[in-house]
Amino acid sequence: MLPFETIEEATIFLGRNLTVAETLWFNYSAKKSDYCLYCHNILFLFLIFSVVPVPLVFVEMMRSLGFDKYKIQPKVSLSLSDMFRCYKDVMRMFVLVVGPLQLVSYPSIKMIGIRTGLPLPSAWEILAQLGVYFMIEDYTNYWIHRFLHGKWGYEKIHRVHHEFTAPIGFAAPYAHWAEVLILGIPSFLGPAIVPGHIITFWLWIALRQIEAIETHSGYDFPWTPTRYIPFYGGADYHDYHHYVGGQSQSNFASVFTYCDYIYGTDKGYRYHKKVLRKVSCCTSFVVYPLLLDKASFLDKFGLASG
Repeated sequence: MLPFETIEEATIFLGRNLTVAETLWFNYSAKKSDYCLYCHNILFLFLIFSVVPVPLVFVEMMRSLGFDKYKIQPKVSLSLSDMFRCYKDVMRMFVLVVGPLQLVSYPSIKMIGIRTGLPLPSAWEILAQLGVYFMIEDYTNYWIHRFLHGKWGYEKIHRVHHEFTAPIGFAAPYAHWAEVLILGIPSFLGPAIVPGHIITFWLWIALRQIEAIETHSGYDFPWTPTRYIPFYGGADYHDYHHYVGGQSQSNFASVFTYCDYIYGTDKGYRYHKKVLRKVSCCTSFVVYPLLLDKASFLDKFGLASG
């Protein structure tokens, strides 16, 4: 809750007039507690999980209208009931795990210093902090993801997420409850190390989830703006990880590709792309089964994890 009763008091405190954004923020947040503002995350996550994947559902249903050429694994087709079942499972996890976790984690947010007051951060400050958050999350997520692909981690926890060998948007948060909790750590580390404003925190949570939905979309659209982000993985990159599944130690990156390149866990994917370029004269879209069947492919190029 802001420590000002009026905009005039806020103006005196800042020593200047409020910007338009700060005036809107004052009018919205002045009477709301910090806990109430933090709990907005629950609403944002619910809307993102429910709304953002919906266009991908329509694309999947209308593949015959020309979208099929963008499908990364075109031989795989999911029915509306399959996708709705995935959404129901995600919402069950949201109600039982994600929502309650948000409700009880407020003290940690206060402890690390996420602020809600004035002044608002500048656009450059928000962008810089978001960049740090993505880098920190990406690096720590890489190693946790590698651990989850070990024998114990995969069999006990991560195999649930890999039930979708051809991922869909709704499957981005589809996972074992323990994985949901574990992967919350990388998402929290950035704001803990470089705390900012609650608005920056909202944006971080929203953008990270939207990015996850995009990389699990199952479609490689040429107009996707994320193509222009350096070292960004994207749908095609992560789709390969789901295709080879627990049998391979490949493409662990959550957002960027530099960790996989540095630690050599993208060799199978790079070879895969090299082969596809050779056969590109025969097809205009990505078809994984053009290579070998999965087991033969993994065994031939030493990708099987045993």
